[in-house]
Amino acid sequence: MNTYIGIDLGTSSVKLLLMRADGAILRTARRDYAVSCPLPGYSEQNPEDWYEQTVEGLGELLRGVSRRDVQGIGIAGQMHGLVLLDRQGQVIRPAILWNDGRSAAQTERLNREPGKQKLTEWTANFAFTGFTAPKLLWVRENEPENYARIAKVLLPKDYLLYRLSGGFYTDPSDASGTLYWNVRNGRWSEEMLELCGIRPEWLPEPVASHVVVGGLLPELAEALDLPNAVLVAGAGDNAAAAVGNGVLALGDCSISAGTSGTVLIPTGSCIADPSAAVHSFAQADGGYMQLGCILSASSCGKWWIERILHTKDYDGEQAGVRTEQPSGLYFLPYLAGERAPYNDPYARGVFFGLRQDTGRVEMTQAVYEGVTFAFRDILELVRARGIRPASAVLCGGGARSGFWPQMIADILNLELRLPENEEGPSLGGALLAAVGCGEYPDLPAAVASRPAPRRVFLPRPEVTARYEEAYRFYHSLYPCMRDAFSVLHRLF
Repeated sequence: MNTYIGIDLGTSSVKLLLMRADGAILRTARRDYAVSCPLPGYSEQNPEDWYEQTVEGLGELLRGVSRRDVQGIGIAGQMHGLVLLDRQGQVIRPAILWNDGRSAAQTERLNREPGKQKLTEWTANFAFTGFTAPKLLWVRENEPENYARIAKVLLPKDYLLYRLSGGFYTDPSDASGTLYWNVRNGRWSEEMLELCGIRPEWLPEPVASHVVVGGLLPELAEALDLPNAVLVAGAGDNAAAAVGNGVLALGDCSISAGTSGTVLIPTGSCIADPSAAVHSFAQADGGYMQLGCILSASSCGKWWIERILHTKDYDGEQAGVRTEQPSGLYFLPYLAGERAPYNDPYARGVFFGLRQDTGRVEMTQAVYEGVTFAFRDILELVRARGIRPASAVLCGGGARSGFWPQMIADILNLELRLPENEEGPSLGGALLAAVGCGEYPDLPAAVASRPAPRRVFLPRPEVTARYEEAYRFYHSLYPCMRDAFSVLHRLF
């Protein structure tokens, strides 16, 4: 039977998946790589690490299986990263990642001039430090010698696609996060290209996520013994995860509680609002989505348990957490600044309401409540636009928690479904490849092959009511601290 490979090029690792044509997952592999933080707020990676670890991971994934059965490969990738190549196709400098905050000044300038209204007209979004355009402006202003060498500007997955196939392609879902893609009209924004000094020939060719863009480079196909495998354009990680989790229809919702966190909701049209920090992006099936991102989700729990409590006993630390009522303590999860709903790179984490009898259990519970309240902030922005999903799929590391899914269901007042597997982005990549190779007629038919959820959590009305007042108070805290965050940034 034909098989397909999905590759999830993440921030800390590349995850690979081998899928049978009927949707069954045969095996997975993972390879880790490092993130470099040369200065506070900086986040970089060596793109060569992505390629080397992917090739090694493919070797492990395919060990002992029929490689000639592999028909297609689809890549899902961390979004927004800036990869610059010179005329020889060599990387000019380390990739600047999605969670890098160095372009705060460029972001503020873009949102001031030409302004959020114009940016939204041109791209359907306004500027965030995570987006690609402010990073490119930072390079132009701070590293002119590197800027002068640019021949290609790529996103992370598109660089990996280039290394595997030799072609320069992207897809609308990933291009949506650059701030120089016109989401509504499906083309590069001429206004933003001119504003940012981007030459059209620097950019990859945009094609639909499932479109076959070529085969593996001959020497790589021979080394891996993959003579029949072709590559499709792929998708941004959130769009690919939506495919892998079956979140394509109106009324669906996907919540990812990974290192960062996202709330993704498909929409029937491009909804652009310059007053709200929710992104309007293209979806991998040709539609649109609303996407809100919080920069610290499961990473808050990791910070608290490993860095502060100095343990890796997550189960032990979470054992006393009570999901029936609020902790009475508040945690603002802005450890790396925040995107939605405030677009504030200077925001910081805060415990509010400490008392003499506050203990580690209450603080642990408050950390997870704070992240869940941040998810609720995004959902409220979307609900205000008349979009009200009744249920959601939860993916990412948070889906493995013994208590957190029920807390999320209660605070968000949503039915929460846990997928049978946690390989959303890589499974989405494999499904895109299967559609591109003609295994399925379209993406809806492909996602219909997914199994039923392994568990469903229903909101408990009495608990939801208890958390409602706690959420409203949480939501009032950031405005009280906004100016203090800016002062703190100037001081330290």
